[in-house]
Amino acid sequence: MSKVAYIFPGQGAQKVGMGHDLYQELDSARRIFDEADNILGFKLSELCFEGPEEELVRTRNVQPAVLTTSIACLYAARQQSNLPEACFTAGHSLGEYTALVASGVLSFRDALKLVVLRGRLMESAAKLSPGGMLALIGVSEELAESICRASDTEISNLNSPQQVVISGHKDKLEAAATIAREKGVRKIIPLKVNGAFHSRLMAPAAEGLKKALDDLRYNEPSPPVVANSSAQPLTTHNQIKQELEIQLLKPVLWQKSVEYMNNEGVTTFIEFGPGQVLTGLIKRIIPDARVYNISDLSNITESLF
Repeated sequence: MSKVAYIFPGQGAQKVGMGHDLYQELDSARRIFDEADNILGFKLSELCFEGPEEELVRTRNVQPAVLTTSIACLYAARQQSNLPEACFTAGHSLGEYTALVASGVLSFRDALKLVVLRGRLMESAAKLSPGGMLALIGVSEELAESICRASDTEISNLNSPQQVVISGHKDKLEAAATIAREKGVRKIIPLKVNGAFHSRLMAPAAEGLKKALDDLRYNEPSPPVVANSSAQPLTTHNQIKQELEIQLLKPVLWQKSVEYMNNEGVTTFIEFGPGQVLTGLIKRIIPDARVYNISDLSNITESLF
């Protein structure tokens, strides 16, 4: 049987209504949402199920919302299907925290509190240094690097052979877009985020996270988590703590992470959580990979496990 990886989406995958059918139908998912409400002291579940969207998309809200929904999807799949065990877990940005829960490194409670803090710190850092992110479509890493050098911006996501995301101050992103067009880039997409995530502009947020990371209890990962910043497996709690300390400052090496897992024999990727962003990226990286998305009850009942 082919090797399997569990993967988890990040900020941007959310939508109003996510997880609602799982909550209504499955005890495993209901317990996760109820636990999140109790831990946070407000109805995160209602925000996921009913919105309003303008509140759901706020960084401090969307991060715990996507993490909670993704874990609920994982638990629901375990309850309803013959889910194969994973050889690796991985997540995109915020999704890395979900992967750490799935691999037993962090408790759900600790991860939830941590991403709420992370979201608040990211919002604060974005106010200190207003910035944004641009997706450059159809560019190589080398071309993206040359655009960044010329505009004083940074690569923040290497998502697929066709998609590189860059981050920076708003005025510098405008310059980057102009330079990209001059270099023949035909498709440039401003991302709907309120900051220059995974760049040096997040330094205040990374610094703010350190104290909370020092106070956490980490378990050894099982299975290993493939790190955003290095595209290599994290196998000890010290490696994980170091990864979380630098994650906001470094690019998400998603393409290289997927290629690493594939080179290690993974041919099946299961995405747990709202949207299908990661399964779409994986099909561009490894065209013959088997990909599944578990985001609602129909995905589970229709799956082939």
